[in-house]
Amino acid sequence: MTSSSPAARYTSVAIALHWAMALLILFMIWLGWNMDDNEVRYQLHKSVGITLLFLTVARIAWRLLNPPPPEPATLKSWEQKLSSAVHVAFYALMVIIPLAGWLLVSISPFQISTVLFGAVDWPHLPFTSGLRQGNELLHGIVENIHSKGAWVIIVLLGLHVAGAVKHEFGGEEGVLKRMIPGLFGKTSPPSPPARGAMIAFGSSLVLFALIAALPLLGANGSGSRADRAGAPTESAGNWSVDYAVSEVGFSGVYDGKPFGGKFQNWSADVSFYPDDLAASSVNVAVETGSVTTGTKLYDSTLREGEWFNTGAFPQASVALSGFQNTGENTYTATATMTLKGKETSVPLDFQLVINGDQATLEGKAVFSRKALDLGQVSDASGSWVSDEITVTVTGQATRTD
Repeated sequence: MTSSSPAARYTSVAIALHWAMALLILFMIWLGWNMDDNEVRYQLHKSVGITLLFLTVARIAWRLLNPPPPEPATLKSWEQKLSSAVHVAFYALMVIIPLAGWLLVSISPFQISTVLFGAVDWPHLPFTSGLRQGNELLHGIVENIHSKGAWVIIVLLGLHVAGAVKHEFGGEEGVLKRMIPGLFGKTSPPSPPARGAMIAFGSSLVLFALIAALPLLGANGSGSRADRAGAPTESAGNWSVDYAVSEVGFSGVYDGKPFGGKFQNWSADVSFYPDDLAASSVNVAVETGSVTTGTKLYDSTLREGEWFNTGAFPQASVALSGFQNTGENTYTATATMTLKGKETSVPLDFQLVINGDQATLEGKAVFSRKALDLGQVSDASGSWVSDEITVTVTGQATRTD
């Protein structure tokens, strides 16, 4: 009496993808239950979800190029059909759930940016900008698909594990050993040679790179490019600003902690006469897309439509007028900011020290987010980001006449 031949194994790549994705899916389920009001986990959830989507693309391509070994002959017909159905459902959900999550973020009125693992800007799905307001029904449907799909995944995982264990220890030929990494020998032959790695993984990487490049293309001309920093337009006033040592910044409170940033690209036309303040004026142009906070997620979110909306309004302006001398080397002026078509005026207090033809300036003004329509969809009450934002300006200038 001869023993049956050992079950054929999956390729080593298929085994690695199987276990890596299984661990990521379990981690994603845990994240989904434990990310409320946690910005870091929310971003990680989106990052891992996009990663799983493209790993699924690679895994499907790999499966087509490297068909899995046949089911053991000891499996009953209904067991083979159930196993196939579970696998098909798995692959479908591994595509549908990440896509639903991507769509959910894209149509959210809050427009929180997605930055994969804190490094790569990920765009919203195209043609979704018109679906962000007044579409509670669509939002609810997509949210249910995304959340309830996770429960279906859990059920399928249970069936998958139960089936594998049952066939391994139920006296049948068994299937588990075909997917255990590193297991080979008399009871399980080595993995078969694989083919098509370049096609499977290359196609997935190329698709990922093309989508990830879209935000870079959209940023072209927005003023965020480093080669434009420190290269403002020529001033028509009587002072020339030294942009290398001058800065326009802002600060506030986020989630109970101070935060701040600055604009890399801006220009100022300064006409200031200490003996004739009524004739003095300053006009500043700021490229809002050049904002930088030191955190990529914040930079990307500030460029979104709810905040600076740099695509439609690439520039903000500040006009200073009504100068008054308030003490030795101290002044005040009215700062009128125009941003996203909104205009508001506040006092700007500054210290100006003039030594010959050289001047040093330090000033600040406090603006209201509400007055400028910044973040009024997701945080109108200021519970996360303070309504009051302090704008600071520091720098040096040289008199030109």
